[in-house]
Amino acid sequence: MERAERFGLWAALSGALLLSCLLFAAINRRQREPYMDETFHVPQARAYCAARFRQWDPMITTLPGLYLVSVGIVKPAAWLFGWSGSVVCSTGMLRFINLLFSVGNFYLLYLLLSKIHQKNKAVSGFQRILSTLTLAIFPTLYFFTFLYYTDTGSTFFTLFSYLMCLYGNHKTSALLGFCGFMFRQTNIVWTIFCGGSVVAERLNEAWKTELMKKKEEKFSSTKESFSEIIRILQFLIKYIISFKNLVALVVLIWPYILSVSAFFTFVVINGGIVVGDRSNHEACLHFPQLFYFFSFTLFFSFPYLITPCKIGNFLQSLRKHPMHYGILIAISLFLVWKFTYVHKYLLADNRHYTFYIWRKIFQRHEFVKYVLVPVYIFAGWSFTDSLKSKSIFWNLVFFVCLSAVTVPQKLLEFRYFILPFLIYRLNIPFPPLSGQLLEFALYVVVNAVTLHLFLNKTFQWPNSEEIQRFMW
Repeated sequence: MERAERFGLWAALSGALLLSCLLFAAINRRQREPYMDETFHVPQARAYCAARFRQWDPMITTLPGLYLVSVGIVKPAAWLFGWSGSVVCSTGMLRFINLLFSVGNFYLLYLLLSKIHQKNKAVSGFQRILSTLTLAIFPTLYFFTFLYYTDTGSTFFTLFSYLMCLYGNHKTSALLGFCGFMFRQTNIVWTIFCGGSVVAERLNEAWKTELMKKKEEKFSSTKESFSEIIRILQFLIKYIISFKNLVALVVLIWPYILSVSAFFTFVVINGGIVVGDRSNHEACLHFPQLFYFFSFTLFFSFPYLITPCKIGNFLQSLRKHPMHYGILIAISLFLVWKFTYVHKYLLADNRHYTFYIWRKIFQRHEFVKYVLVPVYIFAGWSFTDSLKSKSIFWNLVFFVCLSAVTVPQKLLEFRYFILPFLIYRLNIPFPPLSGQLLEFALYVVVNAVTLHLFLNKTFQWPNSEEIQRFMW
């Protein structure tokens, strides 16, 4: 890192932290008491602060990683600074833990961007810093920096695990992945992704070697011909049935295998992936969640996913492969018809933006969900096209993990999209500077609007004196 870039990075981090501290103070002045899911998380953390580790709120569905880390930070800080009484493990103090995590996320995002794109010498230090700052204020993640939720810490450990994986420190990566799992059980998918990306890299190298041996054309991960797919499948079968290759892969990724084995042991002992209240967190095959995620990504990445060039390439692909798209539309319509689920929370809680999106768009007419299929197709194509620089094996691993982390969720909840979006955004080629600036401006505006609504546009429910606030 050059001196100017180092100075720019720390200046951006300091500025972001100062702004976050000011917003943190404003939110804690306006909303002193626990809000929404905090009403479960804060009392549970206080129980752990009082060393009542056997006490557990049955409404909490995640493991106690957040509370353990909170106690591990707050207790030594209280001893060091002489805090006592209500200050220790207060709502504000517990929320501050996530502000610390956000600083770590900022630096991790910079390191990941530098590592993933290290071969791209055309990317300037300013672009890396701008992308880091932009992702650090990604609206869905940034909002929950100021509340005592699991998202910021979950993101920290998952990103840290991914970074260690890229540097080849797989034991540390698996351990950090386990920490992420302790914040949210579905994070085990990203431990699988880390191990899978290692396997994908090996497969990619072996595939290139195979092509060179046969003196075939230069390898490309973007070929779409049916014969190319058949050849890759044949190669995969040949590679996997080789005992020598399997042993080599197991030796390489055994820490991830150990973590995933521990996860399945937990599922068997626990009788499921959810702890606590399972009635409202039942798994299902909610395939349209993928469509919602693609649309979500299209909105937050529109400066480089919706461009004249992208639209032109999509229309050209549509003209070249009309039958493929016809089949894809038919399958999508079927999935929307048979596998659309509406969680009762989505219809009942008017504090969340998803409530209004569903009511104003999807409930406007019963055919709206089918009319949106062409939008889903374009969003999915644009999403996939932006990852064409990655190998076909990496894409396979990523899309399997993306499906595993979204499809089983019955509830449409934008927080579930944070990690897959960040992994995606980190791995696509750097957008042009104009696109980056527009993306940054979009995030600033969305954050300003959402925080303004949360702080100033309060309302009350009938027969209740509690102040309600709008949020993600």
